[in-house]
Amino acid sequence: MSIIGKVDSLWRYPVKSMRGEELDEAFAGFSGVYGDRLFAFKSSASPTGFPYLTAREQQKLLQYRPRFRYPDKAARPINLTEAEKMGANPLPANFAELMVDVESPDGKTLPIDAPALIDMLRADIDQKHRLTLMRSERALTDCRPVSIFSLQSARQLADETGTPMDKRRFRANVYVDLTSAQGFAENKFVGRSLRIGAKVLVTVLERDPRCMMITLDPDTGEKTPAILKKVAQAHEGMAGVYAAVMVEGMLHKGDPVELLE
Repeated sequence: MSIIGKVDSLWRYPVKSMRGEELDEAFAGFSGVYGDRLFAFKSSASPTGFPYLTAREQQKLLQYRPRFRYPDKAARPINLTEAEKMGANPLPANFAELMVDVESPDGKTLPIDAPALIDMLRADIDQKHRLTLMRSERALTDCRPVSIFSLQSARQLADETGTPMDKRRFRANVYVDLTSAQGFAENKFVGRSLRIGAKVLVTVLERDPRCMMITLDPDTGEKTPAILKKVAQAHEGMAGVYAAVMVEGMLHKGDPVELLE
């Protein structure tokens, strides 16, 4: 084993394509980061295989700020300590305890299931988008349960594009600060396992194929197409990696990241 870096920050996204929230600690379970992407809006105009309304269609989604109504219930599984002692799988809180309220760009706060919120989301897009709320017990991720991205990759892309690079564009769950100064070093982890902190073990399964989302400023939604163009031309359209959780546990900001030999 060798320590290759540390956790820079931890993020989850209670509502798919809305603003994320930074956490000091997070539970990584087999289905992903606890509380991540539990809600999404389904659009009648989206493909069957990817039915969600995202910031690709409604850039203002990135300016909506979701918050769990009961933050303590959403922090970790309710019986985590007991489950770990017994070697059992922890249980999530019930649906009512994992409800979300959303602050709109103009400062209004609405329940996630309020019809008025759907009206807001549809205001600036083609009316062919008929929206319904989706809710899941596990993360509605695009691919694998956990996404990992290095600060070094963000810095390299900034150098390559001549554009300041906010890491939040990449909407990862775990941002890592690697001891190697080389960007895209996480590509070499594919097929290998990482231990993060004292317990969590993940296997890196594949590189992360990127889309228009990384061109959108995480605060304003303004597009910078050169970022996706550079990723496509210089990095085969990939940036960051996806991983599966093999051993569940708590992650913390500053945790060491070890590459298992």
